[in-house]
Amino acid sequence: MLLKRLSVFAFLFVGLTACSQPDPIQRISGPAQGSTFTVSFWSEQELDKTSLETQLKDELERIDLLMSNYRPDSVIEGFNAQQSRDPTEVGDELVQLVEIAKQISAYSEGCYDLTVKPYFELWGFRGDKLTKPSTEQIQALKQTIGLDKLTLIGSKSLAKQHSALRVDVSSIAQGYTVGQLAKILDKAGIQNYLVEVGGELVSKGKKPEAKAWRVAIEKPLPDSQKLQKIISVQQDEPLSIMTSGTYRHFYDQDGVRYSHVLDARTGTPVTHATVSTTILIADPTWGDAWSTAFLCMGSEQGLKVADELKLPVLFIDQQGADFIEKPSKALTEALSSGTAFSFVE
Repeated sequence: MLLKRLSVFAFLFVGLTACSQPDPIQRISGPAQGSTFTVSFWSEQELDKTSLETQLKDELERIDLLMSNYRPDSVIEGFNAQQSRDPTEVGDELVQLVEIAKQISAYSEGCYDLTVKPYFELWGFRGDKLTKPSTEQIQALKQTIGLDKLTLIGSKSLAKQHSALRVDVSSIAQGYTVGQLAKILDKAGIQNYLVEVGGELVSKGKKPEAKAWRVAIEKPLPDSQKLQKIISVQQDEPLSIMTSGTYRHFYDQDGVRYSHVLDARTGTPVTHATVSTTILIADPTWGDAWSTAFLCMGSEQGLKVADELKLPVLFIDQQGADFIEKPSKALTEALSSGTAFSFVE
């Protein structure tokens, strides 16, 4: 199973039809990657839903066996178990994810990093009790952390520069999975769908009667489920909506709140006020990684990067009991230009 370190919450609204009419939207759902998946779609052509469901679930299982950091028989965990620095063939898909992560890590100045898991374990975030490490413990681990210590060898192999280096792709793999499921729908000739895996989403087309798909971003509150924003989407090309948040996973100790989001540069939890980030982007793989990276950076650094790259991103900062929305320039321009997506208050 793939399980993201960061909280990701997005609730999809597929709407209800009149009681006298059957719902034309078909759904396929189930457990996936430590969470669940839901594929909502409709088509005017005849479809073999059973065959489609088999293809989707087979693809989920294939990716799980390739990228899961929570099953020892996965390809990525096989690589992590290797103590050798020699090149190890892992396949072109994992190499592609690492290549994307390296680019995003560079833009985040090293905040986002696929090798940060040992810090996460050092802080005790996989258990029920926070264990605040010493500076010496953090420094001792630093030599085993960093995407700069992971080398791409051709299109199918990776090599470690430190034998203890470990790679966790959970912050990018669910986005990749969403994209792969969408490809199956595209190949089947389905033009209108919404695919969700663990809160990561990609939409295409529209609902019946030319209605928009509607996706909700949750208000970043730790103990409730209220809506912050509803995004209305209706466009012919795929649009990914990726949200990451800090507000479900944290520890309070001695009057200090420690976020589960760790800055790979320091090996410590982030201290900025940003509690949620949402990016709207065509490619779900990039979107998944970017939403995590922006959450790590926070709005001050993140907005500079988003504006430089013209990425539509919504940051939400918490100031006391208030939540302050901070859109990037590209998001503001997209909303004001009558684009195919909009925010519904």
